[in-house]
Amino acid sequence: MRYKLLGRSGLRVSEICLGTMTFGTEYHWGSTKEESQKVFQRYVESGGNFFDTANHYTKGTSEKMLGEFIGSDRDKFVIATKYTLSENPKDPNAGGNHRKNMQQALHASLKRLNTDYVDLYWIHAWDFMTPVDELMRALDDMVRAGKILYVGISNTPAWVISQANTLADLKGWTPFAALQLQYSLIERNIEMEFIPMAKSLDLAITAWSPLGMGVLTGKYLQGSSSSNRFTINPGMGKSFVNEHSRKIAEVVSSVAERIGRKPAQVALKWLLQQKGIVIPIVGASTVSQLEENLGCLDFTLSEDHMKELSEASAISYVYPYNFLEQEDIKRMVHGENYALIDNHRI
Repeated sequence: MRYKLLGRSGLRVSEICLGTMTFGTEYHWGSTKEESQKVFQRYVESGGNFFDTANHYTKGTSEKMLGEFIGSDRDKFVIATKYTLSENPKDPNAGGNHRKNMQQALHASLKRLNTDYVDLYWIHAWDFMTPVDELMRALDDMVRAGKILYVGISNTPAWVISQANTLADLKGWTPFAALQLQYSLIERNIEMEFIPMAKSLDLAITAWSPLGMGVLTGKYLQGSSSSNRFTINPGMGKSFVNEHSRKIAEVVSSVAERIGRKPAQVALKWLLQQKGIVIPIVGASTVSQLEENLGCLDFTLSEDHMKELSEASAISYVYPYNFLEQEDIKRMVHGENYALIDNHRI
């Protein structure tokens, strides 16, 4: 296991993050406490130090288990948890990104995790209601109080994140250091705006569902014998099964067979070899699944294999990108010298 700096911060996190949504059986597809602890221990033995959870995962059990497993070794590990999702559907202030929900959710998470601070606190999803200045000031107050060290944001439009970090820099508040976004060979839409923004603002990207809800393990292909059966949510996983995703999974499986690897390992390695800071969040219901996924760390995909995978999963760019990439538009903007300009920002 190697380590990466978390975006514009100096925090060192392992190149694979362990997602703990599977810690607990409240959703009827997770793991028992005993198996979860085995997964935790194997990840730590591999050199992992970065854990991702949320106040909503397995109705709080994920945080409770993680806090218990870490125990007295708290300062060795980087704990990331989230808030936003409603903890009481009948209470209008029990969900959302506003200051009141942030405070009550954070205090509850700290209690479950049995710690007095979290290393990284995520906005779980944008609520389209809380003003950006309220959010960033409230997060900064929590940082100054020592309850959180760094902040990140997930499932939020790129323009909101850009506005938030620009405001934070202007006001001297704590900016976001990382993004948590859905990213895999099956879901590459973040390449249009989020990845260029991350490069520009020096933000790390932690990729949730890096195996495309399990589709990239090859388990939905006819005759598949894949042992990696983990899917974040069985219902959501099935929605990813279509002709397009199957074709991508077939290419992943083909590359894996040719190089003597598992499809999941190839899919994860493609992410790890992307430019910038991309950290897959890997979940596992069993130690064997975790072992299979960690196998992505001990090989490198060739340029030809990376190209084959990227071409098979290529996305269609939308306006204004498809407009601006036209050669005649480039000539109109730059004249005849476009090909002679070396642009290091691309």
